[in-house]
Amino acid sequence: MTPRRKVKICGINSPASFDAAVTAGADYLGFVFYPPSPRYVTPGEAAALSARHAGGPRRVGLFVNPGLDEIDEILQQVPLDILQVHASSHAIPALRNRFGRPVWRALGVATADDFPTPDDISDGYVVEAKPPPGATRPGGNAVLADWQLLSTWRTPKFWLLAGGLTPANVAAAIAQTNAPGADVSSGVETAPGQKSPALISQFVAAVHRL
Repeated sequence: MTPRRKVKICGINSPASFDAAVTAGADYLGFVFYPPSPRYVTPGEAAALSARHAGGPRRVGLFVNPGLDEIDEILQQVPLDILQVHASSHAIPALRNRFGRPVWRALGVATADDFPTPDDISDGYVVEAKPPPGATRPGGNAVLADWQLLSTWRTPKFWLLAGGLTPANVAAAIAQTNAPGADVSSGVETAPGQKSPALISQFVAAVHRL
């Protein structure tokens, strides 16, 4: 039997979005610690949100080229389960050794050359399209990945498909790529940074039905 596909709701920044992710049965929820993002939360805000419900989705912290001290300061306030980073593969060993948590690397993929090498020691990947020209963020730009290209990728590691996913297209995306799960942010929003509880529920249901 195929394991149930996993769902991550990223960019959680309000009590309503947090509660919706928990109620819908999301497997992971993400806090964005990158100030240029409209979904940015401070460590204190993330800690207050996380404290609303014990257990439930695993907490993921998203960082962009973080320093070790930066992550350490945040972990003193927020009990993160997983670190998700926009960083080179060379940064992963230090992160794993310092913090003893799984590290997922964000991957922008345009060609097969962008796939990680077999010796990459990341614990998992969040895979999306490369940022479009003029983008101000390294990810989370709501651009669809090349699903046909990703259907050719084989890796024993856990990964989540991201980029431009919505409740309406996520089933087709997973069917084509055979991704173990999906990561969504803007696809469950009514405006940048404003999550819709109804869309969160619909997205989680669409993935878990698979």
